[in-house]
Amino acid sequence: MKNKITPTSVEKVMREDDFIVSMTDLTGRITYGNRIFIEFSGYSESELLGAQHNIIRHPDMPRAVFKLLWDKISAGEECFAYVKNMAKDGSFYWVFTNVTPTFDPTGNITGYFSVRRKPKASGVQVATEVYRMMLDAERKAGPVNAIAASTKILTDILKEKGLSYDELVLAI
Repeated sequence: MKNKITPTSVEKVMREDDFIVSMTDLTGRITYGNRIFIEFSGYSESELLGAQHNIIRHPDMPRAVFKLLWDKISAGEECFAYVKNMAKDGSFYWVFTNVTPTFDPTGNITGYFSVRRKPKASGVQVATEVYRMMLDAERKAGPVNAIAASTKILTDILKEKGLSYDELVLAI
């Protein structure tokens, strides 16, 4: 299913006690989504199950953020991030996400488990500005060099602040 949805300026705001939960296989295909995921995404359970998780990817999200996330989780690490998602109707919703790999008894990664909650307003504000700079770099660099250019922006920001990516995300 290819996402051909036009983004709108309508924002859905998560409630304090909301937790969006989903699980994917190793390729990012959704194998589970809770009722809050279904509610915020605007997709039915049958539309979500088997679809690539990027079905909810908002075009305001830099590709480099997802490369960083995939690099971390495929290496067996957890990843925290602020993410702007897009619902089926084009509206958007910000989340603070924690993605972790799931393992079989012998330690092999079998999929990924994601829990998203309402993000801090300060985090959304910082992420919005950082992501805007990263997206500008991606557009200027073109498709082949987009991720490298965007990653450089993020790396420079982290170096300037003297923080790792995880430290930045957890501090904002």
